Amino acid sequence: MSELWVCHLGTLDYREALALQEGVRAARQRDQVPDVMLLLEHWPVYTRGRRSAPGELPMGEEWYRMQRIEVIETDRGGKVTYHGPGQLVGYPIVRVDDVVAYVRTLEQSIVAALEQEGIPDARARFDDGPDFTGVWVQERKIASIGVHVQRGVTTHGFAVNVENDLQPFGWVVPCGLDGVQMTSLIKETGRLAGQMPCFRRRMAYQVAEALGRRQRLISLPRLLEAVDSERPTEVVVRT
Repeated sequence: MSELWVCHLGTLDYREALALQEGVRAARQRDQVPDVMLLLEHWPVYTRGRRSAPGELPMGEEWYRMQRIEVIETDRGGKVTYHGPGQLVGYPIVRVDDVVAYVRTLEQSIVAALEQEGIPDARARFDDGPDFTGVWVQERKIASIGVHVQRGVTTHGFAVNVENDLQPFGWVVPCGLDGVQMTSLIKETGRLAGQMPCFRRRMAYQVAEALGRRQRLISLPRLLEAVDSERPTEVVVRT
């Protein structure tokens, strides 16, 4: 069975994580490393995907920056979303043949992890169209997915609301869905903060299982050594 290298990174600036993804992707395209998944959190940032449209940031970018939330354009699929501490972000950098099937795999991995956390009604809504990509609890959205594929290798991935502040979602049109209600693991279960370590392990297991890979934990220095790229060596992890 092929390996999935899983690297736990703490909290990263979005641009640093993007640079790391690009370096790992290039190494994966050269078959220099096996499939890799980065698991991390971000400092507050709104990211706009390839399908973003005017009006998704109704306050204007300067207002958001005054709230200390960056606004960054990305090449992933999907529309605008928010990342912040307490939200688990996963960037699988893997070879794929069928992008739609891969997105469905990510959705089902998240559903399985949430079921183990006591949220049995988590579900994907692929029959409702691309705007509803992600994972939902009834009509509330708990996880977003947006990916990019270059030469058969993915970047970007998923974001699951675990114990993050949900207010910043209310300042935008999240995922291009006006009026959508966002939720989180602790909101749905009534638990206190502190759930991230356990849920992070669950997600790593479920993604590896769904991809048919054997999980192997790897440190950031070991990953950088294997990638052998100048750009990712500038990554600064802050916890």
